[in-house]
Parts: sequence; structure tokens; C-alpha cells
Amino acid sequence: MRPVFAVYAESFDKADPLRGLVVGERPEPTVPDGWTVVDVKAASVNHHDLWTLRGVGITADRLPMILGCDAAGTDPDGNPVLVHSVIADPDFDDDESLDPGRTLLSEMFPGTFADKVAVPARNVLPLPPGFTMAEAACLPTAWLTAYRMLTTRADLHPGDTVLVQGAGGGVATACIALGRLMGLRVWATSRDEKKRSAAQELGAHAVFESGARLPHRVDAVMETVGAATWDHSLKSLRPGGRIVVSGATSGPQPPADLNRVFFKQLEIVGSTMGTRRELRRLVSLLELSGVRPVIAAEMPMERAREALDAVAAGDVFGKIVLTR
Repeated sequence: MRPVFAVYAESFDKADPLRGLVVGERPEPTVPDGWTVVDVKAASVNHHDLWTLRGVGITADRLPMILGCDAAGTDPDGNPVLVHSVIADPDFDDDESLDPGRTLLSEMFPGTFADKVAVPARNVLPLPPGFTMAEAACLPTAWLTAYRMLTTRADLHPGDTVLVQGAGGGVATACIALGRLMGLRVWATSRDEKKRSAAQELGAHAVFESGARLPHRVDAVMETVGAATWDHSLKSLRPGGRIVVSGATSGPQPPADLNRVFFKQLEIVGSTMGTRRELRRLVSLLELSGVRPVIAAEMPMERAREALDAVAAGDVFGKIVLTR
């Protein structure tokens, strides 16, 4: 097989994840029965890529591993498509994100930071007109995660108040934009004044410094930060409120105020990615509303190291997209 351009993890390093990053070439993807190949045009950068480089969610025997969870591109017939990166048992008919054996691209199978990616044919969704490839590449991971958090997992309704911790990241910005679109009262926090201002321009009804006392308690908190914001998230909930957790960029072991959890009857709910059905619904919602992802920067995939470094530093509002 002839080599194709790819960005991949060659080794792991918890302290310096970019040390194991290689921008080079890998063999063309193999295509099992029932799978197809997508020519990648754009792929967005996620924290998951940094976790992979740290050796989280992947074992050394799978190296080298092409990075990237999501992509937009073209199918073998040249049609614009979106890649859903949750790889589940084809016989698992329920919510595929709950399949005990499910995995994401770049965990067991090569990811999307390459000229081509092989995926199950059922994971390829048509991309409607009106989306750029860069915008579409933001949807299957960050925006799908946010959509599932707000709808399936939080069960929020118009008029409810939601707090989005750590405005700036891809999931957080998606939660702000989608929450506003869904008729929620959206509050957001950030340590950075510029990010607070950008969050308000994006649609947040009010913004606060991280840890600030809120005007009143909220119905739900969208939590992607983890240890640094966990105590504030618990204290911000009304009795019976719910924290939906989809990430822990500041650390996975927050202090546990169990007295508050049981006395206030709070709910802590995990959320990971989303289903093909949810992705289709998300695409339809954005197609009809005209809302599009916030893109901090587009850059050629050859600059993947620069993009990952920016995400690691946390100095990004929205998504960085790598293009081919």
C-alpha cells in the first residue's frame, strides 16, 4: 500500500505529550467488509488527541496511532459527508454510545488526521449544503457532545437556567450557542475576561468569573473542566439539580462534597459523545437555524503540532480545525 499523509502518536509522554507526535506518512487504511473510505478535507482538534499522546485510553501495542476523532470530507462518489467516530457493534441496536465494547476513532482504529480514514459505512452521514468543511468537522465530537449533554442527559426545557463552566473550549462554546438556541437561560464562567466577553457575544445571557457567586442557583451545570470547578458546580445547583460531566481537563479527581449531594438530592450524570441519530438531529437543527460552530483558527494539517500546543495551553475560544 502506498503511504498517505498522517499525523500520529509514535510514543506516549504524560508530562510532554507533544514529544510523541509525528507529522509524516502512514500506509493507506485497510477497509474491512462493511467499511468505506472518506477523503478527509477537515478535522478538528480535541482534548482527546492530547489524552492519546499521554497514553490515556490507548495501550502501547496500538502504536503508532493516527490521531483525530472527527472529520468532514467526501465519500468514494465525491459526495460531501460527515464522519461519526463512535465505532460500535453493528448488532448493538440501542444507543451505540452505551455499547460496552464501543470505541472512538484513534483509540483502536486509525483516526482522521490523515488524507484518508476508514470507517464503518453506517458511520458516514450526508452533509447538507450550507456548511463549510471546517464547520462540519466541529460537529461529530464537541458539538455532538454538547447536544447530548443538554438534551438527552440534562433533560432541560425552555426557560431553565444552565451554567456552562470554563467558557472557551469546543464543548463549552457549543453548549452556550446550543443552549441559547434551545431557549435556555445560559450563564457561563471563565477566568479570562476576553473569553467572558466572547461568551456573551456568542449568546450567554450573563457571564461570571470562575467561582463567582451567582444571582441564583441553576437547574443544571455543564461540566468539562473537572477538579478546578467541581466545588463551584455543586454549590451552584438548586435542590434536585443536575451536573452533566463530559470531561475533566483540569483533573479527574475533584473533591467530593457528598453531604451536599445527598442533602440537596443532586444528580451527577456522565455523558460521552452521542449517537448517529443525535448527530443527524444536531445537523438538522443547525441547518435550519443557521447557527454554526465558532472556529478559532483553520490551519493546514501539517501544522498539527502548533494546533495541539494551543489547545494544551488553553488559549483557544472555539475550535481549531486542520484542513487538507
